[in-house]
Amino acid sequence: MKKAEIPGLIEHLQQLYPDANCELMYRNPFELLIAVVLSAQCTDKLVNEVTPGLFENYPTPEVMATLTQEEMENAIRRIGLFRNKAKNILETCRRLVEEQNGEVPNDYDYLVSLPGVGRKTANVVLSVAFGVPAIAVDTHVDRLSHRLGLTKATNVLDTEKDLMRKLPKEHWTFTHHALILHGRRVCAARTPKCAMCPLQDICSHFKKESKAATKASAKASKPRKTKTS
Repeated sequence: MKKAEIPGLIEHLQQLYPDANCELMYRNPFELLIAVVLSAQCTDKLVNEVTPGLFENYPTPEVMATLTQEEMENAIRRIGLFRNKAKNILETCRRLVEEQNGEVPNDYDYLVSLPGVGRKTANVVLSVAFGVPAIAVDTHVDRLSHRLGLTKATNVLDTEKDLMRKLPKEHWTFTHHALILHGRRVCAARTPKCAMCPLQDICSHFKKESKAATKASAKASKPRKTKTS
């Protein structure tokens, strides 16, 4: 994607998803942190079904930290990888209580030091809970960034760096959420709905596929030469 096309991309996304935001349910930075940890390799929909009861019964790091591993597992059993997530969440709660007075800090380095918290989770918490401009690269953002031609990176860290370099900083958080929604609703991993996509005119993947289809069609319609005896 050319630099001159970036404003058009953002404008398209703003028209398509004017209210794009985090779809996880939360009331404070602690709940958001736990919800994002639970959402790894799991749908937001399922997380939103589990967390209301979880946060109602265990609303703070102090309370949640008192649970046993078994109790924590039972509370989130419907979530994928629940055993490992239960272990990480309990350790995270203990550290927040012991090191941060039970508060989730606005500190990237501290957040990524917590078990089960990587760059994506830390960036979501910073941008959504604290308003810090950030781009969290999940599978949707990474996939769309490559298809749109925003990056050719071979890892998510370099994808994140390319997006931060190419996109205006004031649009980082919005673009992150809008790309996730577009990935879920239109640009699916296996069967992207290219024919109905409003981003056709600026999408590198669509242009490439269209060019290949046109070339194949022209080749198929070209009359074959017949041998003469």
